[in-house]
Amino acid sequence: MKKVCLVIGAGAGIGGSVGSRFAKEGYHAALCRRSDARGLQTLVNRIEEEGGSATGHLLNAVEDDAIENLVTEVEKIGPIHTVLFNLGAQIGNRSLETTTLKNFELGWKMACFGLFRLAKVVIPAMESRGGGTLLVTSATAAVRGNAGQHSHAAAMGGRRMLCQTLNAEYASRGIHVAHVIIDGAVDAPDTLGKMLGQTQFNALREARGGDKDGLLLPEKIAETYFHLAHQHRSAWTHELDLRAHSDLAWWNHEG
Repeated sequence: MKKVCLVIGAGAGIGGSVGSRFAKEGYHAALCRRSDARGLQTLVNRIEEEGGSATGHLLNAVEDDAIENLVTEVEKIGPIHTVLFNLGAQIGNRSLETTTLKNFELGWKMACFGLFRLAKVVIPAMESRGGGTLLVTSATAAVRGNAGQHSHAAAMGGRRMLCQTLNAEYASRGIHVAHVIIDGAVDAPDTLGKMLGQTQFNALREARGGDKDGLLLPEKIAETYFHLAHQHRSAWTHELDLRAHSDLAWWNHEG
């Protein structure tokens, strides 16, 4: 029975690239996303064409019991060795006046409560097998709040603190939790591309992409994630930040 890498938030960017990277090493990649069954199947097909093993699962992570039922379903495929929580929580740039209670709560449900629900169901299973890895994609907003980002910053800050409490409780029991701050723009058409719009995204790629290496490349991020999941426990990384070489770090940024 193959070990499983479960990816919650498997788009064509970071999530899909991580699933593909683990599949190349013999894992079964269980890829989950909220919508776009056709795009999800495209990711699965690509992995299988490259000789890997994968399944696609549609998931609305804010629905009651959805995450819990997903983990139960995937555990039937094989033991979950690594799970990537890659859900975004960006509801857009909104002033305090235009951030409704529902908007604010939605960001928290996706970024923080969803991770808590996942941990509640997957960590005990990992612990019973002697170990496992929980990788958590995060954002600059986890460490720096900006105007218009009330929901996003609060949700991501909560995500970061939850990772710290999980490590404090479970690291000594063999569970490795890694909080990864993506401090910059990712070259991902179905996330950043949708947020910016095709014209602006293409202009960004023209200015900073290609051989300029000014955008974070999902396949390179996936290499780091794979490394994190296979570190020796004497030197675990619990938090790190990734950015393109040409970007200022989050703590040294003007805006």
